[in-house]
Amino acid sequence: MKPFALLSGLLFAALSHAQSIPSPAEFLGYELGSRFTRHHQVVDYYRAVAQAAPDRVKLETYGQTNEGRPLMIAQLSTPSNMQRLENIRQAHLEGLQGKGDAQTAIVWMSYNVHGNESVSTEASMQTLYELLTSKSAYLENTVVILDPCINPDGRDRYVNWYNQYKNTPHQVDPNSTEHREGWWSGRSNHYMFDLNRDWAWLTQVESRQRLVKYQQWMPHIHVDFHEQGVDEPYYFAPAAEPYHEVITPFQRAFQDSIGRNHARYFDANGWFYFTKEVFDLFYPSYGDTYPTYNGAIGMTYEQGGSGRAGLGVLTSEGDTLTLKDRIAHHLTTGLSTVEMAARHAGTLNAEFRKFYGRPRNFKYKSFALSGNEDAIRALTGLLRQHQITYGFGKKGTAKGLRYDSQKNGTMALDEHTLIVPTDQSKGTLVKVLFEPDARLSDSLTYDITAWSLPYAYGLEALASETALPYGEDQNWVVSPPLNPEAYAYLTDWTGMDDARFLAELLQSGIRVRRSVRPFTLEGRIWGRGTLIVTRAENSGIPNLDGQLTGIAAKNAKELVPVTTGYVEQGKDFGSRYVGQIKPVKVAVLAGEPTSSLRFGEVWHFFEQQLRYPLTVLNSDYFDRVDLAAYDVLVLPDGYGYRGFLNDKRRAALADWVRAGGKLIAMGQALGGLQGEAGFSIVDKDKESPARDSVLPEPFEGTERERIKSEITGAIFKARVDPTHPLAFGYSDTYYTLKLGSDAYSYLDGGTVAYLEGNPRPMAGFAGSEAVKRIPETLVFGAERLGRGQVVYLADNPLFRGFWENGKLFFANALFMLD
Repeated sequence: MKPFALLSGLLFAALSHAQSIPSPAEFLGYELGSRFTRHHQVVDYYRAVAQAAPDRVKLETYGQTNEGRPLMIAQLSTPSNMQRLENIRQAHLEGLQGKGDAQTAIVWMSYNVHGNESVSTEASMQTLYELLTSKSAYLENTVVILDPCINPDGRDRYVNWYNQYKNTPHQVDPNSTEHREGWWSGRSNHYMFDLNRDWAWLTQVESRQRLVKYQQWMPHIHVDFHEQGVDEPYYFAPAAEPYHEVITPFQRAFQDSIGRNHARYFDANGWFYFTKEVFDLFYPSYGDTYPTYNGAIGMTYEQGGSGRAGLGVLTSEGDTLTLKDRIAHHLTTGLSTVEMAARHAGTLNAEFRKFYGRPRNFKYKSFALSGNEDAIRALTGLLRQHQITYGFGKKGTAKGLRYDSQKNGTMALDEHTLIVPTDQSKGTLVKVLFEPDARLSDSLTYDITAWSLPYAYGLEALASETALPYGEDQNWVVSPPLNPEAYAYLTDWTGMDDARFLAELLQSGIRVRRSVRPFTLEGRIWGRGTLIVTRAENSGIPNLDGQLTGIAAKNAKELVPVTTGYVEQGKDFGSRYVGQIKPVKVAVLAGEPTSSLRFGEVWHFFEQQLRYPLTVLNSDYFDRVDLAAYDVLVLPDGYGYRGFLNDKRRAALADWVRAGGKLIAMGQALGGLQGEAGFSIVDKDKESPARDSVLPEPFEGTERERIKSEITGAIFKARVDPTHPLAFGYSDTYYTLKLGSDAYSYLDGGTVAYLEGNPRPMAGFAGSEAVKRIPETLVFGAERLGRGQVVYLADNPLFRGFWENGKLFFANALFMLD
C-alpha cells in the first residue's frame, strides 16, 4: 500500500467514528505532508482536540523554552480511564517499590527532540487523531502520553528557514538550497545544545522541566522519534550492541517483540527497515537509555530524512522521499507501539514491579565522595532532580575501590562525605552514573564511553562493596553578618560558585583582588586565587556590606572578615602578588569554522552558568571587527580552522594578543593557530610507531581496525601545575574527558595540565593505536605573547555542560590570568 493511501484509508475510517474530533487536515486547512506546521499551529491543534474530546484528552503545559514557546504533553485514554487518571498514576507508581497490582500500560512518546528532524511532530498530530478514532480500542487498558515537540525553538528555526528558502513547488533536487541548512541548523535548542544528550545531565531548561513531568509518570515504554540521513531506511528496535549490563532480559526481549510487530506492518507495505545496528543502549543521557535505566522499554525510532529532506528529496538511488512517506512510517511505528503495550499491559506492569522490587545485587553497594564543597553541592542538586536518595557519612573509614588509583584501598569518612547507596528505587541509575568504568560489550559505540560522575565533578571517591551508613542532607554554611569594622573580606577560590560570585561582584562595580601565592592570616591558611574585597578600595560603593551579603548568599559563599592586610605568612595585600581582577569584555567567534554545538557550550556557560555577558562575533563579518574593543576572544572547537585561520587572520590575532588581548583557543582551533605568527602550539607527531608486519585486514573488519586509532570519550588522569593561575583552585590531578586522539606537544613554558608517560584510560574506550599518540601531550596550557596571553584548551572543559570539574579552568582563563 502506498503511504498516502494508508493515510487516506485511516482518515476515512476515522471520520465515520468521530465527526466531532477534527483531523489535522480539517483543522490546519492542508493535508499533513504538504507543508510544515509551525509550533504554535501544533499547539492549537492539540488544544482543539482536547476541547473536542475533554473526556479523553488532558493537556498539561509543563514548561517554557528559552524563547518563550510552551512545552506540553497530551494524556489520552478512554473516558472511564480518564475519570480515574490520578488513581491509575498512583497505582502505577506503587511499582517503584515493587508493589501494587496495576494493570494499565503507560506509554510515553516524545517527538522532535532535534528540531530539524521535523517529521515527528507532524506524525504526532496524526497519531493523536488515530488513537482517539480508528485505534481507540488500544486505549482500553493504556494511557498514552504524547509530547509533540520537545524542542520547539529548534523546530521553528528549521520550519521558518525551510519556508523562507524552499522552491514553489518544492524542489526534490538535493543540491537545491532548501536541502542545505546553514551553520545554525534547527537540530539544537536555543543554546545549540543537543537535547537528546541531556536527559541525565539536565543542563538545559527543556530537560529539567520535562523530567519533572516524566517522573510523575515513569512510563513502561518510552519512544524517542528521530530522523537520520536521507538514504537510510527506517530503524527501529531492537538496538545494537553494546547494551549496558544492567538492561534486563525482559527489556531486551520486549524490544525484539516490538520490532517484530513493526516489521509486520513494514513488510506489508514493502518498506525497508533495519534493526540491531548503529543505535546502541549504553550512553546514559539519551531518550532511549535514560528511560531504560529507569525501568522502561526505551527505544529510538529513526526515519530517513532529517533537515536535508524538506517536503521531498531525491535519494542516491533515484527514489523520491516525501514528507508524507516519513509521516506514514512514524505513524505506523507509533501506533504499533501502543498496540503492543495494550496487548501486553499485564506483562509490562509485572516486569516493571519486578525491575524495582528485585534485589539489587550490584557489586558496589555505596559510593562515597568527598572534596570541594561547591562540587558536592552541585552534584547533590543533580541527584535531587533525579530523585536519587543520598546522605552524608559518619566519622570512620571505608574500604573499597579508590577512583584515583583504580585499586582497592581506604577512604576517611566524616559528616561532609557524600554517600550514595545503590539499594534504592533509583539504584540502577545510580550504578550507571557512578560506576568507575562501565563494562563495554562492544567497542563500536554511538557516543562517549565514559561519564562517571565522581570524575566529572573532580571528587575523591570510593566504591564500596558494603552499605555505608549515612545521615541527613547537609545544611550548607552561609555567611554570618558582615563586620563593618573589617579591613577586608576573604573567600576561597575552588569552584563555580566562586566564579559566579566574582562575576557578579565585577558587574556590580565592586573591586576584587586575588592572591597568586598562598598565605596565612589570623590563623587560617588561604590558597591561590583567594578573593579579597577591601573596604578602602570600595569606599564609593553604596551599602557595600549589604551588597556583599546579598551576592554571597545568592552564590552560597562564606565571607570571612579580617582586620588587617598584614599576613602572618605569604604576601601582604599590597604586594604585586595580590593584584586586582579587572572586568573583561569577552567576545566569542560563531559560525564557520566553529562547531555549533561547541559554540553553544561557550554561550551557555557565560549566560546560564557564569552569568557574565559576552559578545557573539560571526565569522561572516569577523574581519571587519575592531578586536581592540575586546579583552578576551574565545575560539570554540570546530573543524574548519586550518582553512579559516589563514596567514592574514593568524597574524592579525597575534598582533591583537601582543597588544594586550587574551585569546582562548579550544580543540581544533589549536591546529589553526600553527604557523608563522608566533603561536607556540605544535601538533605532536601523528605517525604511529612502527608495527610488526601483519596480514591485511579483511574488508569486513575495517571499521574495527579504524577504531584502534580513536578515543571515544574516555577519561584520563592528567597532571596539573596548581601554582599556575590557569589552575588556581585545583590540586595536582585533573580527570580529563578526551574526545579524540588529536595531540599537541608540551609548551616550552606554561604547560599547565598534561598527560605523562604512557597514559591509559581510567574509564572508557581508547584505541590501541590512539593511546600511542598521546603520551607527554598538552591538555591545557597558556603562554605570554607580547603584553597578552594565549590559552590553549586541547581538551574540552565545557563538554555538554556536564563536565563540572573543568569549568574552573575556563573561569581562571578569564579572570586569573593577567
